[in-house]
Amino acid sequence: MIDDGPDLRTALQIAKILGLEPLPDEGGLYRQTFADGVSTAIYFLLVGDDFSALHKLTGPETYHFYSGSPLRLLLIDDATGEVREPVLGLDLSGGERPQLTVPGGVWQGSSSAGAWTLIGTTMAPPFSSDDFALGDRAELTRRFPAGAARIAELSRT
Repeated sequence: MIDDGPDLRTALQIAKILGLEPLPDEGGLYRQTFADGVSTAIYFLLVGDDFSALHKLTGPETYHFYSGSPLRLLLIDDATGEVREPVLGLDLSGGERPQLTVPGGVWQGSSSAGAWTLIGTTMAPPFSSDDFALGDRAELTRRFPAGAARIAELSRT
C-alpha cells in the first residue's frame, strides 16, 4: 500500500509503479492506459514545480482526480476570452470537484497545489498529436491579459 501523503518519495513510488514517463513539451509524467478508435485514457502526475503547459485540443478532455494535492487549472476560452481557474480535488464544500471536462478549443494548463498531484484524463474522440497545439506565452498574454500572471506560470515558450 502506498501512503498518499504529499511528499516527493510517494510521488516517485507512484511514478515507478504506474510506469510513468516524461511527457514531452507539455510537462509532467504520463502513461497511456487505454486506446481504441473511440477514446483514450492516461495517468498524469505533476511533481513539485512541474506543470502542464498551456495547450489546446480540438476535442473535449475529461479530468479525473485520483490522489495527492489538488490540481489548479487555468482555462481560457479561445472564442470568448473567458478565463477560469477551477480546482480539481476532493474538498467539495470548498468548491473543488473530482471531475471536470474541458471543451475542445479551450486553452488549458495546470499545476499541483502541493508536492504532487495524480490525475487521469479521458478523451473521446481519441487523442491525436495532430489535434494538439502548445501555447505561446507572448501571444496568449496579448490576447488574454486577464490571465497574464497564470499564463506566465504555465507556459514554457
